[in-house]
Amino acid sequence: MKASDLFVKALENEGVEFIFGIPGEENLDFLNSLQHSSIKLILTRHEQGAGFMAATYGRLTGKPGVCLSTLGPGATNLVTPAAYAQLGGMPMLMITGQKPIKTSKQGQFQIIDVVSMMHPITKYTKQVVHGNNISGIVREAFRIAMDERPGAVHIELPEDIAAEEVHDHLFTVARIRRPDADNHAIKDAVDMIKAAKMPLLLVAAGANRKRASKALTKFIEKTGIPFFNTQMGKGVIDERHYNYLGTAALSDNDFLHCAIDRADLIINVGHDVIEKPPFFMKDGGPKVIHVNFSPAQIDQVYFPQLDVVGDIATTVNRLRDALARQPHWDFTYFYRVKDEVRYRLSKYSEDQRFPVLPQSAVKIIREELNEEGIVTLDNGIYKVWFARNYLCYENNSLLLDNALATMGAGLPSAMMAKLINPDRKVVSVCGDGGFMMNSQEMETAVRLKLDLVVIILNDNAYGMIKWKQQGMGFESFGLDYANPDFVKYAESYGATGHRPASHEEFKETLKLALNSKGVHLIDLAVDYSLNHVILNQSLKEKICIL
Repeated sequence: MKASDLFVKALENEGVEFIFGIPGEENLDFLNSLQHSSIKLILTRHEQGAGFMAATYGRLTGKPGVCLSTLGPGATNLVTPAAYAQLGGMPMLMITGQKPIKTSKQGQFQIIDVVSMMHPITKYTKQVVHGNNISGIVREAFRIAMDERPGAVHIELPEDIAAEEVHDHLFTVARIRRPDADNHAIKDAVDMIKAAKMPLLLVAAGANRKRASKALTKFIEKTGIPFFNTQMGKGVIDERHYNYLGTAALSDNDFLHCAIDRADLIINVGHDVIEKPPFFMKDGGPKVIHVNFSPAQIDQVYFPQLDVVGDIATTVNRLRDALARQPHWDFTYFYRVKDEVRYRLSKYSEDQRFPVLPQSAVKIIREELNEEGIVTLDNGIYKVWFARNYLCYENNSLLLDNALATMGAGLPSAMMAKLINPDRKVVSVCGDGGFMMNSQEMETAVRLKLDLVVIILNDNAYGMIKWKQQGMGFESFGLDYANPDFVKYAESYGATGHRPASHEEFKETLKLALNSKGVHLIDLAVDYSLNHVILNQSLKEKICIL
């Protein structure tokens, strides 16, 4: 068979369902082989969209999502999704084409060293130089992509190699069991937790697996220890739980940090320093137990006193088995902080001014979306408000990126979430800046006949940087722009556009869109004027309750 046939068979052997991308002439043998495969090709309008969809597939399933591009500019357009997957811990395989490597009549046209380019932002990158190596390279790429910590891998398939005649051979896909934590580490952790007077549990991105979710919920119910989470740990435990204190949407100075600073021990499950810090460690502050698949990466704000390294769910279950509620634990202050956090977060959520405040928009979306609904966020200042104010009931029900924190991923990630969860309602929330970075994928969403709601929080500016600019005392400069008519823009793709003119009309429009077929875009004017006052001024002046 042709090498490209073997490559596709190797992908089928790994259970690949979709390949997202934009083929070029260097991919034509591969494309021809794919035509007769069970794998579905999803043609996108930009390689970034393909990469973000593949990464989100990996995030939601734990299996590598696969994307495809040609050489040169096609491959360079995958750099941002590669970094997105790598920093976010999302397993993803990128396949790129290349000119013939044995003989070429085009000189250096379009040729760059893609393998070297991918090296610093992937876990594995390799050019196929002989077709008979394909099965081993694919199996190894998938193994590495899924191994903790998950991330991006890359294979380059030159067009002359793709056309070679090869022998049919596939490797068995073996399930790898992750090792358990050392018994001494478990005992040390149990001793530290028992000795603490005010322990807290932190749930972060690495715990965002179903097994870990169940284990952590049982741990909390047995021990009674209160918990908070990072932005990418939202939903691992149902945030309606009595023990939930809040989300560390900021690194310091939020009301939640009153509880964090008062704790004498933090059991930190699944966090690493790639995610924006949920708190800053300091000498004399709470001790930290690091529970994760791999040891802590030490820096100036994170230097835990104990590492418990191994499968997270198994570790948490073993800690639960060895612990019981301790009579000297005192969580009274934590629950007073919880009440204070709830009061502060609810302050503007009922405000009915228009353009809408982000707190109010978050409340409406939470009320109108059912328990199983999924919200995906692009990157912008509204991410802080969703992290603080949006209650998650299930893991991966709020998809946000707090690692690379790239703009342009919100719409493709929503499309992927809907594609593999067709019975769940999905809402993509984007800023006007982030939406326009990959807005062309609206055509892909319409072509795929997805039932999807896209909300654009429109302030005609790069609002996150405006907030930072104001917080640093600088004058407003260089961050305002004009937008297209988003309603007409949506309609030009065959979607339905809406532009509500009031708080109540937004609520009615969202309800209509969520219960209608097709792609619906809502152009929602947003008022960010209180961001500086609340997040920069008021929080710095806050006084923790006694």
